[in-house]
Amino acid sequence: MVDRSFADLELARLYDALNPWGPSDDFYLGLVMSAPAVLDIGCGTGRLLRGARAAGHTGRLTGLDPAAAMLVQARTAAPDVEWVLGDFESSRWSAEFGLAVMTGHAFQELLGDEDVRRLLAGVRQALAPRGRFVFETRNPAARAWQEWTPDRVHEIADPDGGEIEVRHEVVGPVRGDRVTFTETFAGARFERARVSRSTLRFLTASAVDALLGDAGFRVVARYGDWGRGAYDPGVSREIVTVAVAEVDVEADVGVG
Repeated sequence: MVDRSFADLELARLYDALNPWGPSDDFYLGLVMSAPAVLDIGCGTGRLLRGARAAGHTGRLTGLDPAAAMLVQARTAAPDVEWVLGDFESSRWSAEFGLAVMTGHAFQELLGDEDVRRLLAGVRQALAPRGRFVFETRNPAARAWQEWTPDRVHEIADPDGGEIEVRHEVVGPVRGDRVTFTETFAGARFERARVSRSTLRFLTASAVDALLGDAGFRVVARYGDWGRGAYDPGVSREIVTVAVAEVDVEADVGVG
């Protein structure tokens, strides 16, 4: 759970170490490998698309991210993937992709309905007819932020040697569907601890569906975990959503 908006090149170099490959990456990789043209929104260091290319994907892979430091890492590791700096305000495509994904809970960084609407308008324009948008957000009922306490220390091996400690702490009371927290990075490579502050929005599945519907999407599948288990509003930690950019499509769920 490291801030994806890294502007600091040093922290961007550590992003993959701080976020090791896991079940969510396997889930998205399966989808990417089945689509000839893929747009990864908020691609970060490009790990997903790099993994797809390494696994033999020969089609079009495009990563979009507003953080230049992240894309430096992506371009260095995979120059044969299209890496685009910016967002849908600065980059526009028209019916060019069969699949768009937004991973790493990046959807939760959209703090207002208008932010979500702008994103969905850009995604819909970028997708070909019957193209799919797949993303996840944490289920607010699971109250994941209660685990973000400074006594829970996450340690990783520094690629240059030594250890890096990462701590999270919620700042102030939870206000509505928004949670503000800090991430503190400490280790021998830092002269002093680095602290970043972020706010995430925890939308319910019904709120997500309403925004998708307004933007011309229809939800065709929903999972509560990365093994495609059924979504349970009171239990599931994740709200994994598969939406199609066509409101009258049959609810066929053969994804990936």
